[in-house]
Amino acid sequence: MSATRPLHLAVALDGPAHYDAAYYVGLARLAERGALDFVTLGDSFARPGLDALAVLSRVAPVTERIGLVPTVTTTHTEPFHVSTAVATLDWVSRGRAGWQVDVSTTEAEARPFGRRPAAPAGALWREAADVADVAARLWDSWEDDAEIRDISTGRFVDRAKLHHVDFEGGTFSVRGPSIVPRPPQGHPVIVVDGTGEQGREAAARHADVVLVRAGAPDQAAALRDDIRRRAEAHGRDPDTLRVLVSLVVDLGESESAPDPGPGSDPQLAGGGPHYSGGPVDLAELITRWHGQAAVDGFHLAPIAPHRDLERIVNGTVALLQHRSLFRTFYPGGSLREHLGLARPANQYALAGGTT
Repeated sequence: MSATRPLHLAVALDGPAHYDAAYYVGLARLAERGALDFVTLGDSFARPGLDALAVLSRVAPVTERIGLVPTVTTTHTEPFHVSTAVATLDWVSRGRAGWQVDVSTTEAEARPFGRRPAAPAGALWREAADVADVAARLWDSWEDDAEIRDISTGRFVDRAKLHHVDFEGGTFSVRGPSIVPRPPQGHPVIVVDGTGEQGREAAARHADVVLVRAGAPDQAAALRDDIRRRAEAHGRDPDTLRVLVSLVVDLGESESAPDPGPGSDPQLAGGGPHYSGGPVDLAELITRWHGQAAVDGFHLAPIAPHRDLERIVNGTVALLQHRSLFRTFYPGGSLREHLGLARPANQYALAGGTT
């Protein structure tokens, strides 16, 4: 990867639960002011809190360009409903939706649903890969020009351009077609944490953006290379993947003189990389890692979302923009355009309309 390859930056809006939509609107608008690619909002059946997808659906109408990526678990949820919910977010955001795929592994998460007991992570990630597969099929089950809205004949849709997906997975089956027309992006962006083995294989098969955790550039580069090799083995073009390092950041400390040696890499804490310092030092780290062709970008998770995001945008991002390492405006309107990803062709249209 050339050092001139575009740098991608995203930020997590996670933190203590808030029940005021204005809180998340304010954070998303701040991230948008910095021209960040997207924001993520985590979700889990293991904790109380608002539904991430619903929150970002509220954020969508009051933002203009920032990508919106909620976590949606594929365990204990219906794949058909997941696909239509994410497609709806893409419509209400005018093509800015993504979906971070996750699984629910604990008995505590299974108990409220009462449908099945907890399952091993490997089995759940195989199911998650199936859900991502069927979601893409459902998004394609309407061709782009399926809606005709012909008032004179009373025809709303050309039924020849609706397709049954007839998917049979290991734990579910879906006939289709979707009840939501094909999303503006064709396929909303799929994000998967590829740090673990099970998630990495699902990411190689279906993800557009893969998140990894690494404490040094060479470790990040090795993970990126492994994911790209796996994607190629599945018949995918590895250049259609974006690999971002997930980094917990605490920008409450003062700046120090940048150290080009190993000591300036993030410290591994609690099983993941953790950066503590100032916004200028963080810009130096991002510049160095990207310059070494180790990553396509960073997914930053602030310890104190409001304080640290303000310092990321007005400090770190502003410095990267001054160095011409990060864009100063959004050249397009969709999340796929931010990431430099093409809009996927409809698989059923390519097949000649076969149902």
